[in-house]
Amino acid sequence: MSQFYEITPEQIEKNPFTMVGKEWMLIGAEKEGKVNAMTASWGGVGVLWNKNVSFCFIRPQRYTKEFVDAADRFSLSFFSEEHRKTLTHFGRVSGRDEDKIKTCGLTVAHAEGAPYFEEGNLILICKKLYAGKIEPESILLPEIDETAYSEKDYHQVYIGEIVKVLMKVED
Repeated sequence: MSQFYEITPEQIEKNPFTMVGKEWMLIGAEKEGKVNAMTASWGGVGVLWNKNVSFCFIRPQRYTKEFVDAADRFSLSFFSEEHRKTLTHFGRVSGRDEDKIKTCGLTVAHAEGAPYFEEGNLILICKKLYAGKIEPESILLPEIDETAYSEKDYHQVYIGEIVKVLMKVED
């Protein structure tokens, strides 16, 4: 079992642009006792409504959306580069078709009512505060709509209060 220690959101030292955009993350949630997750490279962290928050985006056809919609909490699990193949697999295969967690050999743990993965090195446990759809009429640059939404499958935006941050103990 992996060892983690708790830090505050303000103690996260890693660059969020690198964490999310380059290294990616798994968005995880639980529904009716089943855990599912997907790879994401869009999102971030900041302050909103006087709370430390994370935000992430899920397309409507993604199976994980059902889990995040059904849950009060979700996790963002960040991994070291050695898990790149796992993150790629989670981004290409649907949990409808395969138990990705079992296939990739990940270990599910729970904190504050949300599942996360022990193989991660930084975990954000988030309490859902907001869910809303990106509206095409609010996109101000037409090329964004054309390139990011050629299939008109506009993301759902989730904003979560970061209620716990877990950092893996270095070996």
